[in-house]
Amino acid sequence: MRGLLVALMIATPALVLPWVSADSTQVILLTALLAAALVFVEYNSNFPSIVEFRNAPPLNRLRFCGTFVTVFLLTVICAGRTEPTLMTGAMTSVARLVGHMLDFPFSPVRLVILSMPAETPEDTLRIVRAAAGLSYLLSLVTAAVFVVMVRLFGWPSSRNGAFNVWINLPLFDPTAGGDALTRLQRDARINIVLGFLLPFVLPAIAKLAGNITGPITLQDSQTLIWTMTLWAFLPASLLMRGIAMGKVAEMIEEKRRRSYAREAENDYQVA
Repeated sequence: MRGLLVALMIATPALVLPWVSADSTQVILLTALLAAALVFVEYNSNFPSIVEFRNAPPLNRLRFCGTFVTVFLLTVICAGRTEPTLMTGAMTSVARLVGHMLDFPFSPVRLVILSMPAETPEDTLRIVRAAAGLSYLLSLVTAAVFVVMVRLFGWPSSRNGAFNVWINLPLFDPTAGGDALTRLQRDARINIVLGFLLPFVLPAIAKLAGNITGPITLQDSQTLIWTMTLWAFLPASLLMRGIAMGKVAEMIEEKRRRSYAREAENDYQVA
């Protein structure tokens, strides 16, 4: 089921948007099948490879749901540009309202608009502003939900069993050198900082890349959908990863403190 949902998310723009070429649809469907196979193998294997926190729900579910909702809503908005309906019109109006609310000086949405080429049509700028505002708002909501689950509901819950660092953090090597707790706390801070900064930095990088390789346009609907989704949810995913790693570090530190206190108590009783 996880693999099928991932495949559906990747294929949604190609399946919903009108006037998508057959060659493009075939490539996207192939990519969706490969992603589904990767997720299926990862979640049915006893040995982890690259997917983190696979046994610590609902972190990955929140990431997927936020990304899926963003892709679907942006697809609906883009479909309304050529085949307007009541649903696409309502969603476009909401997205434009959100885009205008978040389009203030030095905001990530304003930086996305400024990174567009000077000759970009006004209609494209409006749809980019709406897509950027909606996707960024959804990423913030997703990250805020995870923060609430960590602080108020005690993620990761003990009902799921003991937290296995090897399964949930396969890319983190505790034997790489130095104190594992210190490196875990450092990685958590780095991910949190990157999560905050990337929405501001990525438009500037895209602007510089456009000056070298040519202007980056978002007039194609699928390019707009995936660019805005990655721009919003890559930083949100890093932010959530940093918060999760910080929570794991707190758990390890608390366990060490209890272990040291128990050893001290036993030494006192023996003496």
